Amino acid sequence: MCGIFAAFKHEDVHAFKPRALQLSKRIRHRGPDWSGNVIKNTTILAHERLAIVGLDSGAQPITSPCGNYTLCVNGEIYNHIQIREQFPDYPFKTLSDCEPIIPLYLKHDIDTPKHLDGMFAWCLYDSKQDRIIAARDPIGITTLYMGRNSKTPQTVFFASELKCLTDDCDSIIAFPPGHVYDSKTDQITRYFTPDWLDEQRIPENKLDLTAIRESLESAVRKRLMAEVPFGVLLSGGLDSSLIASIAARETEKANAQATLDNENANDETSKAHLTGVDDEGHLHNGGWSKLHSFAIGLPNAPDLQAARKVAKFIGSIHHEHTFTLQEGLDALDDVIYHLETYDVTTIRASTPMFLLSRKIKAQGVKMVLSGEGSDEIFGGYLYFAQAPSAAEFHTESVKRVNNLHLADCLRANKSTMAWGLEARVPFLDRDFLQLCMNIDPKEKMINQAEGRIEKYILRKAFDTSDDPEAKPYLPEEILWRQKEQFSDGVGYSWIDGLKDTAERVISDAMFENPKDHWGTDIPTTKEAYWYRLKFDALYPQKTAADTVMRWIPKADWGCAEDPSGRYAKIHEKHVNA
Repeated sequence: MCGIFAAFKHEDVHAFKPRALQLSKRIRHRGPDWSGNVIKNTTILAHERLAIVGLDSGAQPITSPCGNYTLCVNGEIYNHIQIREQFPDYPFKTLSDCEPIIPLYLKHDIDTPKHLDGMFAWCLYDSKQDRIIAARDPIGITTLYMGRNSKTPQTVFFASELKCLTDDCDSIIAFPPGHVYDSKTDQITRYFTPDWLDEQRIPENKLDLTAIRESLESAVRKRLMAEVPFGVLLSGGLDSSLIASIAARETEKANAQATLDNENANDETSKAHLTGVDDEGHLHNGGWSKLHSFAIGLPNAPDLQAARKVAKFIGSIHHEHTFTLQEGLDALDDVIYHLETYDVTTIRASTPMFLLSRKIKAQGVKMVLSGEGSDEIFGGYLYFAQAPSAAEFHTESVKRVNNLHLADCLRANKSTMAWGLEARVPFLDRDFLQLCMNIDPKEKMINQAEGRIEKYILRKAFDTSDDPEAKPYLPEEILWRQKEQFSDGVGYSWIDGLKDTAERVISDAMFENPKDHWGTDIPTTKEAYWYRLKFDALYPQKTAADTVMRWIPKADWGCAEDPSGRYAKIHEKHVNA
């Protein structure tokens, strides 16, 4: 991950350059390792780099050897090696996973993003045609915004975060996932068109538990591509625990293979160039010999207790961090500044993640795996138990996946990148989505009478209890632990503390008089009102709020107004919460 900023067809690009560099600096937290910029014609591209792959030669913007094509990318391209092999005659200049986008463009033009497997937001400038192409990954794991100013309509701005555009643009959108912009037509078009995107199409594919397990394992494996230390975010819930378990197995396999390669090396010189484990237990590629896991919560929180069990079971080197209610409250303004949203659910969950990310970065880690996406794919939120039919269950699932870029993906990306930490999300792998979003939703529905709790089929896919020869992935009590939303699992007093503080800060008179510029987007709780005031103070421009989506529970399913999972009818209370 990195940070990008671009201004296409600026009326005085050279005079604008100092301003552009200052705007790019606003997202230097996303890329603290290096900064770069290129001006071609009347277009400037700026880049703030977080080095994960191609450490020595992956600086951006990347310019083609002929000088005609300039590329700025925020993301990771997992199939970059396969793409390179398709272009044996292209004179690659770097080892970056992003550079293959240029020869792909020369061959496939506007269809380039269709051939990428990864998480990304990028701008490619073609100086021969005075043309810019911008694209965002299929689900919107990586953030991207697009803006214009009505006084200079020919200029188009792009940036990784909203804060780069609010002062110069009077029209800003969150660039839609799975879409590509072409300045030649001045149009944004969808390139990602899987069959499951149609909310009204109810799939009927049969359940294949083995396929689910193998597909997720493959998704984790490809996301271990890194030349720096990495770890996993481990809440102790099903999703993060599965990712951690698979990653621990893959790390163990990689170390075993590295050791074997070293033993088979002919001499000490060749051994030194192999990826292996040194005397201090570190991998030569900059990683660690064992997987490191990271958890956070209020003291004695449910997540911390569960995460300890998982870490011990999978053999990870575990790092447990706690925070106080006051520390969380003190961080709220910074959290909202980085998140660029006032959504209650997102802010509640982002604050612990924001605090944990700072701790992780301080421990020398630059990349983590995370469990976002599973609840949307499998209907894992407890309110899904109130779905009146399989068809409505599926329709809601598709809507939640389509809105991930405004919710959990936004949270995971911005909470971690606030500290220059990259989060990768295996559950949102393109192939895994294609498989699991096409399963008959009847298989996903929650049915307590039949013992089918939320995400039952995902749990069963990794349940080895009927095979005495198989190595279990997780302890049984974790594999079958009820869903706790992250903002609940870090300690119930976290949400209670937020509500209590909002009750003190926002008077009844204030709450009964919403701001005129909020229009119909009126907060329904004092907590939501409080967050909106904080957002407005940080982003007073009206256009900023246009990029925000607030998630409201489905009242027509009889859901509680509060989005916390513990208000769902089937939630089990925990004594030590």
